[in-house]
Amino acid sequence: MLHLYGARFPDPGPQYGSYPQPPMGAGHLSVEYDPRPSAVREARAEVRRQLEGWGLADLDGLADVAELLVSELATNALVHSASRFRLTLSAAHGILRCEVRDHGNRVPRVLDAGASESGRGMFLVEALSQRWGCHQDGPGKTVWFELATCGSECSRS
Repeated sequence: MLHLYGARFPDPGPQYGSYPQPPMGAGHLSVEYDPRPSAVREARAEVRRQLEGWGLADLDGLADVAELLVSELATNALVHSASRFRLTLSAAHGILRCEVRDHGNRVPRVLDAGASESGRGMFLVEALSQRWGCHQDGPGKTVWFELATCGSECSRS
């Protein structure tokens, strides 16, 4: 069994063998940011840099979507919790998981943004990710989303 963040995941089967994977020794990154507007830009740049390093940046717009969604989660962390936030990226078995942890306790909701100037962030996360969620962990919460790194091969499974 593979253990990540204290959770148990099943051993990967042969169906994962053809998915692009990060190089050995890679696959996980965690960076903490101060609560300042430039932190969102820095987090986006870190996502791009890391995906390029893992060889995943050119997969069907993966880096563009990951940057956009991380930007939304990081912005929410700054606007709603005004605290430091931690960006964690992990890639394994055809999935890129992006997490943003902050010290706020306000759980994000998907809103029908309509014509308003705000409220579209979680709508985008829901629309563009394979799945997403939020869990409370001590003083704060972690909002996460997952994207496929296997491109069009995912639809053939």
